[in-house]
Amino acid sequence: MLPRSQYLKQIIGLRDNGRVKIITGLRRCGKSVLLFEIYRDYLINDGVKPEQIIGIALDDLSNAKYRNPMELDKYFREQLTDSTKRYYLFIDEIQMVSEIQNPYVDDPSAKIGFVDVVLGFMKIRNVDVYITGSNSKMLSSDILTQFRDRGDEIRVLPLSYAEFYDAYEGDKREAWQDYYTYGGMPVVLSLDTHEKKSKYLRDLFDRTYLRDVLERHKILNDEGVLATLLDVVASGVGALTNPSKLSKTFKSENGLIVAPDTIEKYLGYFMDAYLIQKAVRYDVKGRKYIKTPSKYYYSDPGLRNARLGFRQIEETHLMENVLYNDLIRRGFDVDVGVVEIATMEKEKKVRKQLEVDFVVNRGENRFYIQSALTIADPEKKKQEIESLIRIPDSFKKLVVVRDYLKPYRDDNGIQYVGIEHFLRDESILTS
Repeated sequence: MLPRSQYLKQIIGLRDNGRVKIITGLRRCGKSVLLFEIYRDYLINDGVKPEQIIGIALDDLSNAKYRNPMELDKYFREQLTDSTKRYYLFIDEIQMVSEIQNPYVDDPSAKIGFVDVVLGFMKIRNVDVYITGSNSKMLSSDILTQFRDRGDEIRVLPLSYAEFYDAYEGDKREAWQDYYTYGGMPVVLSLDTHEKKSKYLRDLFDRTYLRDVLERHKILNDEGVLATLLDVVASGVGALTNPSKLSKTFKSENGLIVAPDTIEKYLGYFMDAYLIQKAVRYDVKGRKYIKTPSKYYYSDPGLRNARLGFRQIEETHLMENVLYNDLIRRGFDVDVGVVEIATMEKEKKVRKQLEVDFVVNRGENRFYIQSALTIADPEKKKQEIESLIRIPDSFKKLVVVRDYLKPYRDDNGIQYVGIEHFLRDESILTS
């Protein structure tokens, strides 16, 4: 059992604060283990009796009847037998709770759902409530309105490279390649062959993630379109695109006519399910966002590779994907940077847009980061840093490279660091 120390610390810091703790993230990324095993063990070691911890996993078929909110409410209330004791309620995959007609009101529009159940528990003074969910639209983007500003979110991601490396039992020199190939889904660490890892990741997509999206949004006839869209995004991970461009790709490469609005809707479904994440463009000099095109990254590189049958293992793009995920995990807001410059070509003034892979913000702190496989060639190095030296501010600028190297800073004030060092040492962005 991996310690997941970052998330455990967050939960402990929110314990008994009078608010519901909402643990969100991709299915099978470790939310249930974090709550039902790691945090439960912590509570017991801190003196909480096992009978004071009441939990239920709603994705377990044997608990299907508790997906009815009335039954779920009854299940817990029947076990809250001692008003002098502190109880800890754990509800796993709460998005599976159905919304039903309110039996006490004649109005057909009056519904009862999981929010009503949780808010009811929060009125009980000796109860501390924890829930997990795998759908961001239900539990993340609407968290303040759904729980009337009485909820705290803990976002759980697949294993970071640092977590993966610490738990890796093979030759540590092979850890990075294994990570960008098979990703950080916890179960993958326990599998010992390519065939087993590949099958597990493919089954996750077909039997869990894709099926969840189809069922949740009641999609009957477009399973092939959704699967193809996942493949197209996987193939172009980290490349600038938009729904109109993707629509043209469907027509030219697959002979399918899919409207841009439909593609945008389906991309939203994948983001709601935490499968992919979107990074928008930011004009560094103009200090404004550019609506389109954007970049899409997979929440786990192994899942991305599984979509493509492990046939398109391009380290440069996967390294960029891993960097994006790790910056999000650290709590940064991450955009794709654009630096506009004017140059003279054939005696004409030409405006160009240079790309900064990541503009990273948290509070008043900002960092500019380029991801580069190598800078051994002077021309390649010049190309990688051109956008950075054109940025007219004093925020920290870094180039993260695949090569093993001792961190150093050049005459332009740009810092260079190897990818594994960067991913395992978070102080690089604080020192």
